Amino acid sequence: MTSIPSIDQLLPHDEPMILIDRALEVEQDSIHCQVEISGKNPFFNTQTNTLPAYVGIEFMAQSVAAWSGYHALTRGAQPSIGFLLGSRRYNTYCDEFEQGQMLDIYAEKMMEDNGMAVFTARIEHHGETVASCQLNVYVPTEKKLQEMKIRSQS
Repeated sequence: MTSIPSIDQLLPHDEPMILIDRALEVEQDSIHCQVEISGKNPFFNTQTNTLPAYVGIEFMAQSVAAWSGYHALTRGAQPSIGFLLGSRRYNTYCDEFEQGQMLDIYAEKMMEDNGMAVFTARIEHHGETVASCQLNVYVPTEKKLQEMKIRSQS
């Protein structure tokens, strides 16, 4: 696969919960995505034309999901549901993102084992880091996902 599909093809999400705009570069263990801060985001404050900086953690999580979705598509599979288990050391160097800001999101896989993975991630604006964290994620196999669905219905 030489070109990168649109973000809605990479994420198992529906609008309006697709919060990032595009994947620019995908490597074996990393991804670079972008988002322009705008009123289309459901967390956007129309009174101040800003977005709380804590939404940045979801930008990073969706970038990891886009990385996973891209690699699934290259194997001929559909992007699967994954879970953000938690984050460590979420640091933000601003209180909010402003309308019109173009943010670059970078994520890199540090380790992966049996569907569990750890990524480091950061958000940059004009080359300056404005947020960073470590994300712990889990992508279950289809069999495990079906088992989870059955248990939740009991």
